[in-house]
This record gives sequence, C-alpha cells and structure tokens, in this order.
Amino acid sequence: MDKFFARLRNIRIKFPRNVRFSSPGKTGVRRIVFWGVAVALGIALFVFMQGLTACWQLTALPGMRPASCPGAPSALETPSVSNGSTAAAPLPPTPEAVTVPEVTYPQWDGGSRINVVFFGLRGGDISEGDCPQCTDTIIVFTVDPVTKSAGMISVPRDMFVNIPGFGYSRINTAWTSGEGAKLPGGGPALAMKTVSQFLGVPIQYYVQVDFDTFTSFIDLIHGVDIYNDENLLLDRLGSGNDKVKLTCCGIRHLTGKMALAYARGRHTKDGDVDRSRRQQKLILAIRDKVLSPQYFPTLMAQAPQLYNLFSAGVKTNISLDDAIKLAALVKDIPLKKIKQGLIDDHMVNFGNVTLGGQNASILMPIPDKIRELRDTIFTTGGATSPIAQGQPQKLMQNDGARVRVVNDSSVPDLDSRTGNFLLAQGMKVTERGAPTGASNQTVVVLYAPKLYALRFLINPLGMITTNSQIVFKPDPSQSVDMEIRIGNDWASKLPAGY
Repeated sequence: MDKFFARLRNIRIKFPRNVRFSSPGKTGVRRIVFWGVAVALGIALFVFMQGLTACWQLTALPGMRPASCPGAPSALETPSVSNGSTAAAPLPPTPEAVTVPEVTYPQWDGGSRINVVFFGLRGGDISEGDCPQCTDTIIVFTVDPVTKSAGMISVPRDMFVNIPGFGYSRINTAWTSGEGAKLPGGGPALAMKTVSQFLGVPIQYYVQVDFDTFTSFIDLIHGVDIYNDENLLLDRLGSGNDKVKLTCCGIRHLTGKMALAYARGRHTKDGDVDRSRRQQKLILAIRDKVLSPQYFPTLMAQAPQLYNLFSAGVKTNISLDDAIKLAALVKDIPLKKIKQGLIDDHMVNFGNVTLGGQNASILMPIPDKIRELRDTIFTTGGATSPIAQGQPQKLMQNDGARVRVVNDSSVPDLDSRTGNFLLAQGMKVTERGAPTGASNQTVVVLYAPKLYALRFLINPLGMITTNSQIVFKPDPSQSVDMEIRIGNDWASKLPAGY
C-alpha cells in the first residue's frame, strides 16, 4: 500500500501550453448549437429514465412507488406486504425543510356538516422512547345540522396506512412524525390529513385531550355512569394506585381516574376492538351527563371560563364560538340518531412488518369492508359535502325557526317593518317583544340551534356582521327559537317599501 501511494505522488500531469481559441464564426456557432441540443436531449433522457424506473412495474424493485405513479396506493387501498417475513421500509429520516403547505382551518357556517377527529395521546416528551406522542385513540365524529344526526367511527391505532410524505406506517405515528419534522401545522395537521386520506372523508377540526385534563373534567361533572357488561380489572394511572375491579353486569359509577383506566384498558379478549367499544360507550355516558338539565345550563354559562381553564390540556382548532354552536346543536340530537361504528377484526388482515429496525404488528385494511362501514356512518353525500348545499333562503325556510323581533333602535316601528320584511322572505315571525335597551348594533339570541336561519341573517341579509352580535342561550322553555334585537345599524339597511 505504501508503494502505491509513493507512485501516486510521483505522477505528474502535464497540461498543454499555448492553446489558442479560434474566433467565433460559423463553425463555432454550429458547435454551440450542437452541444446545446445534446445537453437538452441528455436532460430529457435522464428525466424519462428517472420516471420509468420510479414507476417500474414489470419486475419487482425494492422501495415504494411515488403517489404520482399510475396505480400508486391511495386512500383505503391495501398496501402490498410480502408473505412470510413481512417487511416494510422504515420511516425516512426527519426532514429539515418544509414539505407541505401551510394549513388553514375553515370557519364553520353553522349549517354545514362537519367532521371532527379526536386524538388521545400517550403523553410525554417527543425525545423520549416508546413513541410518547403516538395517538393511541382515534375517533372521528360527524355532525349534520340538516338532519339533526351524528355518528362516530373508531380507527385502530395499528392500522397500516400511507402517511403523506413518510410512507406506510402505523396510523398512530402520524402525529409524532408531523411534530418531529416540524411541518406546518405540526402533528395535528399531518394526523388530520392521514385520517382524512385513509377514510376518504374531509376533516375540518381536531381535538386532543391529555390524561390529566380528561380526569379533571370527569371529576368536574362528578363522574359518569355506564352500563358495564364485562368483568374488568382497571389499572389506574399513577404511582401507588391499586387495580380496581369492575364487575358485570349493571350500572357502574366512574370517577375521573377510573374513567381514564376504563378507556385505556385493552387486556381483554378482543384487545383494541374492546377498548374502542368501551371508549364509545364512555363518550355517550359523558354526553348524557353534560346534556342533562342539571349540568348543561351551568356548563354553557361557564363556557368561557372552562375553555380557559382546560386550554393547557386541550389542543384544538375549534374556536369557542364554534364549540358553543356545536354543543347547542348536539344537545338536540337524540341518541337514536347517533350512529356508532368501529373497525373490527373482520375488516382487517393481521401482519408483521419491520419499522425502525424492529418487528411491529400491524392491521392491513380490507378496503371494501371499511368503505361499507364509512358509508353507514357518514350518510350518502354528507361526508363529501363540507358546505351545505342549496339556496340560503330555501334552507332558512326549511329550518322553520320561530322568530321574535324586538326594537332596540331609536327608530319607531322598526320592529314591525322588519317583521314584515322577514315574513316576505319566508321567515316565521311569530312575536314582537318588549325593548331590552337602546343599542346601535343588532343582536340575535339563539334559544335553539336554528343555524340555517342564522346563516340567512348573516348572508345574504347582512343583518349580522360579527360574532359578537350572536348570543347562544339554549332555553327550551322559550316560545320562540330566535330573538332578533334590532339596533340602529339596521335602519339604513332595511329595503325601501317596508
């Protein structure tokens, strides 16, 4: 080896001297054109071969085809995993550069179907091992104001799906990947996009609650009652807490820590499927408690304080105003119109892959069966229609809101003239109320979730221009669904002739 380097040092490279460059002429121009064409052809050939090899299908090649290739995996498509020693490529290294556009969250118009995904995280710092920020609970909720119906579907944490920008992995790693890569919108945005792509439905909102906030809220409403139909051994979180037996069968009262243990437990016959079923049962129990006459008026009145109290433990892109509107709507949805579904063992195939150099158990979706479940929960047309369809006036009329008009302006008979105008639009004006106090601004008070009527006042009438002009005050004892308190701002907007 020493002799090789010695010879290498003795090598002398001689460069030609007195090189002359001819002046540009016809021959020089031809050469320039020739080499320009040659370079262009070379680049085109390189791009063509790159695309050909990336999307090659005639023989087996390692790796995964890009999403741009024909037949590349898409939403609800079963990934290809080899038989026997099933293996998958590990997630790529954390990218340094931004690879997805900034996420913008829509504002709910109050009348459109919305889909909300709930994430339950293990907690802990992302730098710790064992995936501390994996979303081990994933439940998608849908609410339709038109039909006054709702639904929810649970997605298993080990579902093997395509995470945009990262390739195939367990669905519960999407949040961690988004946070670790510092993508725009972080973990929530990537997790929302992953779940939306997997189910094939749009998702507008997300809610993520940590364990401490969940237990605190359950204790705030003095626990919940569920009908338990199995013998369970609940492992409460925290040091020094002994396991608690939950016997079959009957109504059982759960405190905050017991409710958390009930939702997290999966050491039963059907594992995660049983856990998803219990989580949905717990959600309905919380709904019953929160919407009871004993608690709902108090919670609604304290909504701003509660929103601030729990903000540290709750991550969401739902504004307080939209949360109150949603609560008012859900209150009037009967239990029989809330559909429940979960992806169970009959809708998946079991497999094993290698992720990050370690063996991992996965669930491979059976697309047709999951589509059938999805279409059952998300009614035909609703799941793919985030914005309510139809003319605002027709939707308002179908809403059938009973309206009381109050004159809080300085213009005499403005309430009577406004009432006649609204009647001409098809709105059911049934009462005139006593003034509540002089005001320059029109205010609408909603006693019931007649959201299409509210939407009509906002657009096209333009009677309401800011959220501060809308007051949600659920009150089933009222003889009307909505009260319009006319201010001085409406006097100049009322069309001539009224």
